[in-house]
Order: sequence, then structure tokens, then C-alpha cells
Amino acid sequence: MKKIPLLAILPPVIFAALAGLFLGGMFRDDPDALPSTLVGAPAPQVDVSPIPGFVPFTRAVLEQPGVKIVNFWASWCAPCRVEHPYLMQLQAEGLPIYGVNQRDKPENARAFLAELGNPYEGIGGDANGRVSLDWGVYGLPETFVIDGEGTVLLRFAGPVTEVILENRIRPALAAAAD
Repeated sequence: MKKIPLLAILPPVIFAALAGLFLGGMFRDDPDALPSTLVGAPAPQVDVSPIPGFVPFTRAVLEQPGVKIVNFWASWCAPCRVEHPYLMQLQAEGLPIYGVNQRDKPENARAFLAELGNPYEGIGGDANGRVSLDWGVYGLPETFVIDGEGTVLLRFAGPVTEVILENRIRPALAAAAD
């Protein structure tokens, strides 16, 4: 019987293992979901700097009764423009939304909201990105649903669209209201 060298077997074995990993990833429940250690945990601090002309907010606001949203955004973020009408819609429905303006100039944030409308009950600046790091934000926009005790119920990375609003955000809001 002839022996097969280990180097001849190794590449097909590695290929099969990688193919199995990729195939498994394709059949996850939600391939767009990014894991977050914050879901189910208290919302982190929000040590944001005030933006002149807007009401700031603190972590204490997130612990007040009622469901709310924290949205990380910037004026230079194109997907933030895409999601903005949906945030305005939620605000018109009476949902409190708090904004963290990340790595942006205050005058640009004011111009963005003057042009598109202000859906936020409170806004703070995160000029150095420290608050965003504490919340696990890796890109903009990102949206968090917070319950009346300050617990993170949902993290959504990417722009809120009609599909996301109906399939992810509204169910989280409904679950929080129960």
C-alpha cells in the first residue's frame, strides 16, 4: 500500500473546512446582524459635549420611563441622510430619539438638521469618538432601542429604512412596551 504524503492531503482538508465555515455563515438567522455585548445590558454613559442651539442629554435620560432610541449620526454620513426621514417619522409618532453627533463640526450638524429637520429630543457631540467606542459603534449610522430602565434591547448598524423599521425597530419597540 502506497502512503499519501501529508502535504497532498492538507490543502483539500483546509479547503473543505473553510467551505464549511462559509456555508454555515450563509444560513445564519440574520446575516446582517452584528453581535453586540450591549444587548440586554445597561446602556453605557453618554458623556457628550453640548452643541450650541440644542438640548443635550445624559445617561439619566435613558433611564427614564418609556422606550426611546439613541442614534449615532454625522452630517458627512450619506447613509444618515437615507435614514433621516424614518427618524422624523418615529419622532412624529411621539417616540423620543436622542442623537450622538460623531466626529462632526457643530456648525455642520446644525446645518444638516436645519435642512432635513430635527428628530432629536436631545443631541450631544462626540468629537473624539469616545462615546461611540463605549457603545461599540464601528460605523455610522447606528441605532439603539432602549427600554424604560436604560437597558439596550436592540442595536442596528446601518441606515434605518422602511424594511428595517418594520422588521427590526418596530418589533423591538413593541417588545419593550410590553
